[in-house]
Amino acid sequence: MALLLSKRNSLSLLWYQFAVMSGLKGLSREETKILEEYFPYYQQLSEGFQKEFRQRLALFICNKCFYARGDLRGVTLEMKVLISATAVKLLFGFPKHILLRHFDKILIYPDRYLSTQTNKYHNGEVNPRYGVIVISWKSFMKGFALPNDGVNLGIHEFAHALKIENQIKYNGEHSFLDKVWWKRYIELAAEEIQKVKEGGNSFFRLQASENIHEFFAVSVEAFFEKASEFKIYNPDLYESLVNLLHQDPIVLFAGGIVKEFALAKA
Repeated sequence: MALLLSKRNSLSLLWYQFAVMSGLKGLSREETKILEEYFPYYQQLSEGFQKEFRQRLALFICNKCFYARGDLRGVTLEMKVLISATAVKLLFGFPKHILLRHFDKILIYPDRYLSTQTNKYHNGEVNPRYGVIVISWKSFMKGFALPNDGVNLGIHEFAHALKIENQIKYNGEHSFLDKVWWKRYIELAAEEIQKVKEGGNSFFRLQASENIHEFFAVSVEAFFEKASEFKIYNPDLYESLVNLLHQDPIVLFAGGIVKEFALAKA
């Protein structure tokens, strides 16, 4: 892990970020084409929000280093775009400077891998000590193939990173999750965690019962992939996530504006 390079405090990075924000730089045609063809969330945005999404995606990509691991021969443009776009989807309701800067290294394995941290096989993980997010490409793509089953590795791992980033103070990205709504979310989540543990009729899968961290990641997966069912099952918990993430997938799917506070916070 120590051998992995970091993009933090790079003058060239700062210049590129300025260029992106000024409209001098942006996504390539190839990167934009990948978005247009393979990322439904982007496809359903209005033209104005699509422009913002592309800008935020360019910023996210330039702030990360991507590494091929295991038998993966190299990181493709499609990998960079789709993994980064998944993160931007989660972050889209927040101010533009929220980029999960602490996690500036993304490791991609072709399939399940043996974690050096747990000595167990994983599909993905988040390592705050080294600022690393690890993704199994096969599992990541399964989330695209089955977009409505509430299981999406990319969303899951970036939800973990989002929660951790909220507590990291050195880079100016902390405390972006509303404290009042987070408290409400925790109260409602505790009830659901207990229900899952007891084998009750819960909307959430067993993994959600492990702890609040896993519950948050699993509930964010469901928020984006099974929004209508989620809201019917527990409207209060759903509302808490709408207010924490500043967007409502149901509004997006109905053809409306995806996020409520985007223009005010941009």
